[in-house]
Amino acid sequence: MGVTKTTYALILATSLLSAASTAETWSNTEVQLQLGGDLEVVGAGDTSQADIITFQHAGGWEYGDNFFFVDHTRWSGGPADNTSEFYGEWYSNFSLGKITGNEIKFGPVKDIGIVAGFNFAPEVDSTWVLPGVRFALDLPGFAFAQIDVTAYIHQGGGSADSANFTVLDEETSYMVDFAWAYPFSIGNTNWSIEGHLEYINGRTQTNNFGTTELESWILFQPQIRLDAGELMGMNAGKMFVGIEYQYFKNKLGEKGTDDNAVQLLAVWRF
Repeated sequence: MGVTKTTYALILATSLLSAASTAETWSNTEVQLQLGGDLEVVGAGDTSQADIITFQHAGGWEYGDNFFFVDHTRWSGGPADNTSEFYGEWYSNFSLGKITGNEIKFGPVKDIGIVAGFNFAPEVDSTWVLPGVRFALDLPGFAFAQIDVTAYIHQGGGSADSANFTVLDEETSYMVDFAWAYPFSIGNTNWSIEGHLEYINGRTQTNNFGTTELESWILFQPQIRLDAGELMGMNAGKMFVGIEYQYFKNKLGEKGTDDNAVQLLAVWRF
């Protein structure tokens, strides 16, 4: 990755945090480190080891909440050896219950929100916007659970003359995403299982090498976390260790390219 893209990603992460923290009533910011695990390199037919640093923020305000993350992946060995990349997502949710002052509740649904999502991938000079609806769920024992149903709209921005892979155009598709966090205890230790399950429908993509039919994909990323800081005498909820499992069927739309990997996980929350 060139300096320009790295600087762009860092500036964007700082800007997102600044914007998200304005007038927040609660917030949760984390740095996650995922180590080991061989992940598929799309287009290469082989794997490389991926070490990932994630900067993640969630926060609530009077009429909704915001969530964003920025990943930096460093590859080693295999076809992607000694390369790196950034990727990020932002979601703002506007609670209809809070905005109208009326309770919106039926079955397991405790609120409905209007979601504005934004995904950015500097490596392929592309962004996607994801307008849609969020169903906040009231499930026993869960810290939170929600289902997002959104459009998946490519915004382009690349060049056909680029020597690197660049997305030029892509059909509009849709996404369904279930995200959750479930805390539990074993003896005197505190744990949680959290993550998300994502489905994005297939579509046609035009890039600087031609036109491709992208398959529908499924991405499942659960984490199992132990509150290790509490065991070491620190305040609870500040440092965690565990594992993240990644299952990625038809990774990024490439038919037959599937991740099935476990990575070590360390999390610092502040």
